[in-house]
Amino acid sequence: MDLSKCRFLGTGPQISVFCLQKLLGFFFFFCVLSENVSANSIQPKKSTENCLHLGKHFKRFMVEGEPVILNTPFPKLHNKIFFSLHYNLSWHKNDSDKTLLGTSKSGRIWMDNDDLWILPASLEDTGTYICTLRNASYCATRSVELKVFKKSEASLQYISYRQVLVTSGPGYLVCPEIKNFIQDRNKTEIKWYKDSVLLDQSNKKFSILKGSIYCLINNVSLDDSGYYTCELPFVYKGVKYNITRHVKVHIMKKKEETIPVIITPNKTVLTSLGSKLVIPCKAFFGLGSRSTTLLWWTANNTFLDNVYKKGRVKEGQRLEYSENNKSYIEVPLIFNSVEKKDLNTEFICTAKNRLGTQSLQARVKEELTFSWGIAVAPLSLIFLLFIGIWIHRRWKQRPEKVYTTRKSMIIGHDCQTSTPYRKEMI
Repeated sequence: MDLSKCRFLGTGPQISVFCLQKLLGFFFFFCVLSENVSANSIQPKKSTENCLHLGKHFKRFMVEGEPVILNTPFPKLHNKIFFSLHYNLSWHKNDSDKTLLGTSKSGRIWMDNDDLWILPASLEDTGTYICTLRNASYCATRSVELKVFKKSEASLQYISYRQVLVTSGPGYLVCPEIKNFIQDRNKTEIKWYKDSVLLDQSNKKFSILKGSIYCLINNVSLDDSGYYTCELPFVYKGVKYNITRHVKVHIMKKKEETIPVIITPNKTVLTSLGSKLVIPCKAFFGLGSRSTTLLWWTANNTFLDNVYKKGRVKEGQRLEYSENNKSYIEVPLIFNSVEKKDLNTEFICTAKNRLGTQSLQARVKEELTFSWGIAVAPLSLIFLLFIGIWIHRRWKQRPEKVYTTRKSMIIGHDCQTSTPYRKEMI
């Protein structure tokens, strides 16, 4: 944009009308460009008409014979703050003719509030539609894909809208993309079908909310899955059309949460002073994918942050995971260095949800380390005991031998001295 033509009028801070229009035009185009590019993550590229092409907006799958509305892929900012900004928006089909569409309401296709109406849709309407936004200085385009099926060939997997409900409670079905066809909100009567069977007020399972686009399913169960159809009558120029939307309902089983059960830690944890230590606290809380269960550690009934302000002992990151279709939470207690005072501290892991609370205590105890002195001492005592027994036995055997020798000598000597006496007696 050439700002050299922008000049102040007089001495006041008034900008010329030409410059103001240029600035507004540039700002409007910048908003349109940034919003559409960021929403689709598509880098703009120039088309053959020197317009910035912002890519495809969406795809529409419809059935022949029904009215179709292709909403403008550009934001309707002019209705809010740019109401005085002059721009031009047009539609054309990306075919060889590239004829502008919707220039009058006399035909089957027309424009209404920048949206393209096709009434009724036919198989020939299948194709790519280009929406072009222009002003005095800028031009941008976006495309919309439309696929029209025959009623006999219409595949539900293409024309149906996916909705998800959860069991064990009420669920609402929404009739999608139908608001533009509602002519009198107070007299809106949408019929609902399940597998081609009309759902009426006599069916207590379903409640059709008059004047709304919703169908209430009471106490949703797995049997409620399947295809639903909502139907809205629409009258245009005396001709009645039926606007139908198909909804494929997926039912998810409600995953119940139970009273938390703490599985670990063990009541006694052995460690050595000065070492690092991690004590996991693992709790089972049911089959839910998301848990409302709280899990935390305390030291002597006080939160860790208040006891260990420097973070020597702290909680680790909370972890949620599943094992064998069962859900668990785990929060570890982390010691950067175990100190002697930790041996006298009562560490408690607590799990709590809306159904109950459970706590489990863990005590840190010092593990006895291996010492050669302690291991050798019993062996030394046993060795000394054997030595003492051996010495005792040796000492006990020695005097008996000496006594026996002396006794033999005395008896021999007596025999020698008594022989002459015997001879004399004879």
